[in-house]
Amino acid sequence: QLQLVESGGGLVQAGGSLRLSCAASGRTFNNYATGWFRQAPGKEREFVAAISRSGGATAYADSVKGRFTASRDNTERTVSLQMSSLKPEDTAVYYCAAREGSLFTRGNVYTRTDSYDYWGQGTQVTVSS
Repeated sequence: QLQLVESGGGLVQAGGSLRLSCAASGRTFNNYATGWFRQAPGKEREFVAAISRSGGATAYADSVKGRFTASRDNTERTVSLQMSSLKPEDTAVYYCAAREGSLFTRGNVYTRTDSYDYWGQGTQVTVSS
């Protein structure tokens, strides 16, 4: 089992920044590619970003491209999501997810929630206008 715990959410004004972190425990972390998803009230969970096992490959949803940056530190067993130029529409619960093996071998499989085996409990991000 791999356990994931997100932190760093909060309330921020539009245009501001937040950095989310996801701490992993339980298994060899660098065997797992990871993704970030978000879910706003009344909406489906949607893909935000993905990062490969080494951190050398990343992918982003069009809505966050250029504003969000995913990174990871395999020594510290953490994945981060730096969010800048935040907008009210970024308000959601943000989830970290992981999948053993690669996410970047077949098309856009990293955008699908069913591609991931492990999920964190989520952290709330609220952006005020």
